[in-house]
Amino acid sequence: MGSKKIVIAFISITLFGCMSVAQEEKAKEKKTYQYEKTDEEWQSALPNMSYMVLRKAATEYPFTGIYNKHKEEGTYLCAGCNTPLYKSDYKYESNCGWPSFDRAVESNIEYDVDYKLGYARTELKCNKCGGHLGHVFNDGPKETTGKRHCINSAALNFVSDEK
Repeated sequence: MGSKKIVIAFISITLFGCMSVAQEEKAKEKKTYQYEKTDEEWQSALPNMSYMVLRKAATEYPFTGIYNKHKEEGTYLCAGCNTPLYKSDYKYESNCGWPSFDRAVESNIEYDVDYKLGYARTELKCNKCGGHLGHVFNDGPKETTGKRHCINSAALNFVSDEK
């Protein structure tokens, strides 16, 4: 009975050790982006909430973002580098408390895995500056993509089609 516990402990330590090494290797493989700044430069260039969301992967409180109920036609841009991310045609009312889109300007979005809540979620980032935007879920409109891109308003700027 004691030897089974030792074997289980050995396997657990080995698995956790391998996971730790893999995470360290991933951290070493830092992707370079078209728009790169030091943390201090990002902090001075962005409003505080945008900095916290884009650079520190924070989440704004639900129902507080300026684009949650926004209905104007145009394009939503990354607040960090002004890369076009979402068209107003892709926006829909999900009642989740954050702007929701059923798709993105795919060439400008990067998908990553986020384990911050203890389980895997698909994180959305701007692929030009690496800024955190939000997450994608599979509970979007079934008549289109079935996806919900749940995006922080603080990660966005907006340009009207009228301009």
